This record gives sequence, C-alpha cells and structure tokens, in this order.
Amino acid sequence: LNILDGATVTTAELNILDGVTSTAAELNILDGVTSTAAELNILDGVTSTAAELNILDGVTSTATELNLVDGSTAGTVVNSKAVVYGAAGEVNATTLQIGGTSITSTAAELNILDGVTATATELNLLDGVTATTAELNILDGVTSTATELNILDGVTSTTAELNILDGVTSTAAELNILDGVTSTAAELNILDGVTATATELNYNDITTLGTTEASKVVTADANGVVKFDNGIQEESTALTSGTSVTLNIRDGSVYTITLAHNIGTFTWSNPAASGYASSFTLKVTQDGTGSRTITWPTSVDWASGTAPTLSSGAGDVDVFVFFTVDGGTTYYGFTAGQDLS
Repeated sequence: LNILDGATVTTAELNILDGVTSTAAELNILDGVTSTAAELNILDGVTSTAAELNILDGVTSTATELNLVDGSTAGTVVNSKAVVYGAAGEVNATTLQIGGTSITSTAAELNILDGVTATATELNLLDGVTATTAELNILDGVTSTATELNILDGVTSTTAELNILDGVTSTAAELNILDGVTSTAAELNILDGVTATATELNYNDITTLGTTEASKVVTADANGVVKFDNGIQEESTALTSGTSVTLNIRDGSVYTITLAHNIGTFTWSNPAASGYASSFTLKVTQDGTGSRTITWPTSVDWASGTAPTLSSGAGDVDVFVFFTVDGGTTYYGFTAGQDLS
C-alpha cells in the first residue's frame, strides 16, 4: 500500500487498469512513448504482423507516391498509375510517346526491326528512299558491295537495256573496247560472220587506192585502174603432150608444152566474154625426137592467114602469143620467136 504513498492519481485514473492482464514488462513497452492516444489509435484494427509492417522500414515515398500503385494492373498501362510489368515482362500500352510525339507505327511495323543489327548510319542509307518493298526486294540475295553497286550511280538505262548484258561473260576490259565506238548496229553487223583475224583484216589497210603495196590487198582506183608499184609474177602452166590437148585459159597466161606427139586436136577453153580480153603466151619445145607438129584451132588468125611452121630440131623452142576480144570467136596469133634452142 505504501506504493501509493504520495500518488496524486484519481480513483477514475486508477480504474483504467481495471481488467489489465499485461505484465509489468509488457506495460514497460510504453516507457518513453511520446505518441498521443490519437496517434496510437492509428494501429487500431491493424492485422499486419511486425514482419509485414517492417516492409515499410526505410520507405521515403509519400502517401501520394505510394497511391500510384493503387488501381494498377499488371501488364496493362492504367492512366496516372504506376506501370507494373506482366508475368512475362510485358506491358500493354495504348499509346507510346517519345518527347511528346506519339508513335503511330503498328506493332507489326515496329517488328520489322526485330533482329536488325544495322547501325544508325547503315539505316540512314534508306533516308529519302522512295522505292517500294517490291523494288527493294530486287536486292534480295545481292552480294555486291556498296562500291560495286555505286557503279550504277547515274545509270539511266532501262531494265530492258540492262538485260542486254544478261549472260555476258566479257570482262570490263573487253567491254571497254567499245568505249568511244560511234558505229551503228548496222555498221557493226558488217562483221557478222567474219572469220578473218586482225592481221588478215589489216591487209585492207592501204595508203593509196589503186596502187599496190607490199603485204596489202590489190585495189582499183576510182576509174577502175590498177597500178602495180612493183613487178608481177605469174604461174607458168605446163600442158601434157598428147594427140588431143586442152588449154584452159582460166589457168593462167603463160603455158608450156614439150611435144611428144603430133597434136591433132588443140582445144582452148574458157576465154573471157566478148568485150573483155584474154591473152596468153605459149612456149612449145620439141622433144628429143623432134619434127612434132600442131594443128592449130581454126579460130586462130595468123598473119597473112598462114600458120607458122614449128622448128623441127630436137629440143627446139618456139614462142607464140595469142589474144581474143570476142569470147574466143577469133584468136589473133603472133610468133614471138622460133628456133630458140
């Protein structure tokens, strides 16, 4: 009873302890508490455990800031509320803005960038491109470098014109042969079927038309005249002796025959057409027997209408010249020399 000695509490205040079962240790928890009854009443009705209340230990957010979570839905953006990721880390937003500008691209359009490893510089190559997807797909599978593709920079050829190169295996050096060519297709087609080599074509490279040159083709001038700048060589065609002999004027202009027979029929074939001249020289040699004879064609016109008599000695040589201007109707015969052995 001496505990109450000097106490000033009233009977009503002491009655507050009426029914209290707390121990002195439990009551001592309030030792030093300065909270008011109103402040302590905040805990009235709280069912959280101490561990749950300790979650707030160190939290500096205000009630307003904590209320941002109030009404949030995981995975969906709610106006004026905190964004809470869904179970798969997704966020379902109605509108995205960057710097106040709304993004209007669809998810499908944004997904075009899925897997893109290009840098901003590389993507900027498309800046200003007006090509359609189909036109850009022309590059699908292209392995050319930017430098190689830049070869087309400034090209105005159509697809059809570029397709002319389809299948071309020529190198750039070979194609550059055409650099500066002004010939038309018709002029170039003159070479179609030509099998001559460059050396053979160069035989046509002449200095003066109508004048012969070494290792060049023979040409005629504007008047059809050919001037031989050097001597000419002709084939000497040997005839075979027999009782019947044919001389083909197309074979040359110099003929030789060694008589081993008396020629009874001497035929001269293929003279030039009338209006053109055919002429030839004939060297006649007697064989070792001698006294061989020739029956001349009736078309030969000799001086005074009389054919010369052949030299008859063994090995004797006679030379005669003939020409015709009427297709062989008449040959004019001349004795160039006899008994030339």
